[in-house]
Amino acid sequence: MKELLYIGAGGFLGTLTRYAIQLGIPSANVGFPWAVLLINALGSLFLGWFFTIAVPDKVTPQLRLAIGTGFTGAFTTFSTFTLDIVRLFENGMWTKAVIYIVASLLAGLLLCALGIQLGQLMRGKSSQDGAA
Repeated sequence: MKELLYIGAGGFLGTLTRYAIQLGIPSANVGFPWAVLLINALGSLFLGWFFTIAVPDKVTPQLRLAIGTGFTGAFTTFSTFTLDIVRLFENGMWTKAVIYIVASLLAGLLLCALGIQLGQLMRGKSSQDGAA
């Protein structure tokens, strides 16, 4: 039961963060869904990094749930991504829809890989610091 509270708390903060970014960037109705592309790309970078550094002896399971599942799960948004694609297609913006799909997938994959590399560098540095 406590796990649900951790996930819920992280989800609350993730949702608020996503909403704040969406308020600051023009909506998909004006052309291109920049906010959701940015949110999902940042979420991919963060999740790759976080689960690389979130080793059991450094990050508690509760914090992993709150941040990894709760925060990042609520921050990123696959459903809005797919809705944006459908709306672009419905409005005859086929080129923008395809660009959005490709850019989202490439950004997500590349930034997740970058996050993993950053996490590995940080873990390597911190393990070297501990050995000194």
